[in-house]
Amino acid sequence: MAGKTLQELQHAPARHDPWAQRDAWRKSSLFSTRTMFRNMFPGLGIATVAFAVYLGYEAITAPGAKKENHH
Repeated sequence: MAGKTLQELQHAPARHDPWAQRDAWRKSSLFSTRTMFRNMFPGLGIATVAFAVYLGYEAITAPGAKKENHH
């Protein structure tokens, strides 16, 4: 190991991994945790906004929306 810099030693694999190519998909950005979570519920954001708009509309236009003071 004489003659090699610390950076060269850190980036060089310690041994040849015969399964490195088969496990390469795990490090792909396509299969990252964030991407998997976002793709788990593809329409959740749009549905949440639509439901909030619906609730707001109902609160404004419902026949009993205005509070009346009986006393």
